Amino acid sequence: MKPLSRITFSPEVMGGKPCIRGLRVTVGTVVGLLASERSIDEILAAYPYLEIEDIYAALSYAAWRADEIEVPLASAG
Repeated sequence: MKPLSRITFSPEVMGGKPCIRGLRVTVGTVVGLLASERSIDEILAAYPYLEIEDIYAALSYAAWRADEIEVPLASAG
């Protein structure tokens, strides 16, 4: 996986949540918008300071985190 240099963490920005390039836009916001069926073009129009690479970095980070955390969804039995 490429380094995620566009994803930043700072306690002073959004309480330390993973953000896009130090901006006040969290990875969760971007991924949530995509999950709500917003298109990349719609997101870029709503947040004109974002770049398409930021969207892909947010998705890459979210996929990496999802792969790293195991959460039981249902009990086997």
